[in-house]
Amino acid sequence: MAVTIEELASSLLFQGLKRESLELVSQNSRERVYKSGSTIMYQSDPGDNFLLILNGTVKVSVQMPDGDEVFLAILAAGDTVGEMTMIDTNPRSADVSAQEQTRVLILDRVLFNKLVETETNFMKNMMRILSRRLRVANMRIQAHCTLDTFGLVAFQIVEFADLYGKKTESGDIIIPIRLTQSDIATLAGASRERVNQVMVSFKKSGVISSDSGFHITVHKIDDLRKRISAA
Repeated sequence: MAVTIEELASSLLFQGLKRESLELVSQNSRERVYKSGSTIMYQSDPGDNFLLILNGTVKVSVQMPDGDEVFLAILAAGDTVGEMTMIDTNPRSADVSAQEQTRVLILDRVLFNKLVETETNFMKNMMRILSRRLRVANMRIQAHCTLDTFGLVAFQIVEFADLYGKKTESGDIIIPIRLTQSDIATLAGASRERVNQVMVSFKKSGVISSDSGFHITVHKIDDLRKRISAA
């Protein structure tokens, strides 16, 4: 299904753009769907386009000289991927792979430059997205310096709830992205076994629950925030 003008306008990246600009994007971009586990971008590849995630989840990681993989982030609908190469023209700085079936909109450098030249709101929106990502990274560094495993797991769940959560009428917050215990363990810098113990504790106390698709529902977000602030 082709992306609609309304779908573009609802995305943070394109909020406030004129209709003719949205039509330009619709006519000069292309969609692609990646299967779970497939590679979307390779570190060090030249970058001639960037992506807007329409739905799904991607993992961002880098390969170290010794072969180890460092997990940097999970990004979901509304996030951009590969935009740094549009700005500084350097090669890709990380590998990006699909965590689940993921639908993206691909915009090339010509279209990017056209929007920069003609739409002030486009660059403002891009700056907001990058600023939010930097702020999250700074908060994550602070969390790793001050929190124990319970606090780090709580921090990661709250982070995703704040960024992507959908609030229900009952007050619960559904995180609509696939988050396995291994994902949380990697982001928290803890063993999977230890994270499993924390998750079981949170579930037994009714703070969270999860479904078979690894989607977490937060029932008591204030309890998680207290766990973070207690450090």
